[in-house]
Amino acid sequence: MTERIGYKRPPRATRWKKGESGNPRGRQKGTLNLKTELALELGEIIQIKEGGAPKKITKQRALLKAITAKAIGGDSRAAALLINLMMRVLETDLPQTEEVRVAAEDSAIIEAFLQQHQSTDGNK
Repeated sequence: MTERIGYKRPPRATRWKKGESGNPRGRQKGTLNLKTELALELGEIIQIKEGGAPKKITKQRALLKAITAKAIGGDSRAAALLINLMMRVLETDLPQTEEVRVAAEDSAIIEAFLQQHQSTDGNK
């Protein structure tokens, strides 16, 4: 019987042998992924002029300054981007529960209401 060769059926002579890898050398040691490369790139120091004076800041900080300046200048896309970024980054810093403060007058009104309703519930 002849062996079928075609889609998903390579000839036996060209198949990987048992225990043999299709990528024998694998990823080279020291190769960085995209997230690490981006963090390194944004962490590099550059020199800008701010108020006429040279200043050294990270690329990340310079990018945020540029987006903020555009948003303040009226660029709606930059403003939307900045607001979205603020919501995502600063969301973790916000308190999870909100404390409600009641004025003394309001507290007295609430107490009177509760006492009135507790006394009517006891009669039923």
